[in-house]
Amino acid sequence: MGCAISSLGTKAEFGERSAEEEEDAAAVYPREDQIQMIKDSWKVIRDDIAKVGIIMFVRLFETHPECKDVFFLFRDVEDLERLRSSRELRAHGLRVMSFIEKSVARLDQQDRLEALAVELGKGHYHYNAPPKYYSYVGAEFVCAVQPILKERWTSELEEAWKTLFQYVTGLMRRGYQEECCRQRHLALSPKNRPEKRNTAL
Repeated sequence: MGCAISSLGTKAEFGERSAEEEEDAAAVYPREDQIQMIKDSWKVIRDDIAKVGIIMFVRLFETHPECKDVFFLFRDVEDLERLRSSRELRAHGLRVMSFIEKSVARLDQQDRLEALAVELGKGHYHYNAPPKYYSYVGAEFVCAVQPILKERWTSELEEAWKTLFQYVTGLMRRGYQEECCRQRHLALSPKNRPEKRNTAL
C-alpha cells in the first residue's frame, strides 16, 4: 500500500511493511454470523449514540492524548470534564457514530461499504488526520459499548466488531494514501510548476 512518491510508502518499496500494513493485509470482511451479531447489537447501541460518541472520544484523549493534536478545537483542553460537556465534541462524536451506522447499514453491500470507507479516508487526508489514529477509535468504541450492551456483550460479538473496524480502517488508510498520492501528483504536474524563464542571452 502507498505510492512511491509518498514518504509513507517508502518502506513498501524495500519489502518492509509497517504494523498498519500488516493489519490491513490481515483484514477480512465480517462473516455472515458476525454481520448479524453486529446488526442486532447496533439496534441497542443506536439508542445511545450521542453518549457513546462522547465516551469514545473522551477515552481516546485519555488513552492517546496525542490524538488531540488532530482536533484543533480540543488541542489545548486539559480538563476532560469540560470535554464531556462540549457541544463540538458531541457533534463530532455524532458524525463518527453516523459513519458507523452507515457502515452497519451497508454490511450486505460490500462494494458500497468499501466506497464509503475509502471516501472517508480521502477526507481525513484534508483534515490532516493521519492513519495511525484510525484503529484507536475502534478500540475505544468497543470499550464504550460494553456497558450499554451488558449481558449481550460476548467475546464473539467483540470479535465481530473488531473485524468490522479492522476492515473499515484498512480501507480508510487506502483512501488516505490514494489522496496523498493524488495531491503529490497534482503538486508535481507541469501545469502547477512555476514557469521557468529563459535567461539565456
